Amino acid sequence: MNSNSSRFLERLTRDNAVLLLVDHQVGLYSGVRDIDTLQLKHNVVGLAKAALALKVPVIVTTTTERMWGPMIPELTDALPGIERIERTTVNAWDDRRVVEAVKATGRNKLIVTGISTDVCLAFPAISAIADGYSSFAVIDASGGFSQTQVDMGVLRMQQAGVIPVGYSNVAVEILADNAAPEAEAVYAALGIPFAGLVYGLKQYFSQS
Repeated sequence: MNSNSSRFLERLTRDNAVLLLVDHQVGLYSGVRDIDTLQLKHNVVGLAKAALALKVPVIVTTTTERMWGPMIPELTDALPGIERIERTTVNAWDDRRVVEAVKATGRNKLIVTGISTDVCLAFPAISAIADGYSSFAVIDASGGFSQTQVDMGVLRMQQAGVIPVGYSNVAVEILADNAAPEAEAVYAALGIPFAGLVYGLKQYFSQS
């Protein structure tokens, strides 16, 4: 097995993962067409909260806020005390502060979300691979301005070796064990309806 193929088999863990949130801004959300914006907010906020519960480092960047507006308030509220990096580069990986922030975590598996999927997500995810990182693109915590753009962005990322994932399976993979003390906080953060029902039943039976 070569090193490239083995990278796809390596698990995400609390010790090797870092989350990069790119350009979740009010103005950019207004152009999202491939996913309902309420669902998108639910997914990205859930992923961010789950990462915090798992003590996975979270790095946030925005681009040219005078043009595209501030970060969505739901994400700002979910990440108290985490300062965002405002940049002007189209590709977040072209800003040295972003790269240095990722390097400073000591992690080599980069989980990325972004608006739009084919630019804000795809460009840094692909660039990080060129710098030796494994990249995981969270497709349902990202959004695009047309389905075609999203499809082409995902195809391009896959061709470059980026691994497409969903917001909940990334967090659950890192959690690894449902008996872990963070499990309830992670599932609560993800906001999966059936998981809430299961925990409600657990609480009921624990009182019996």
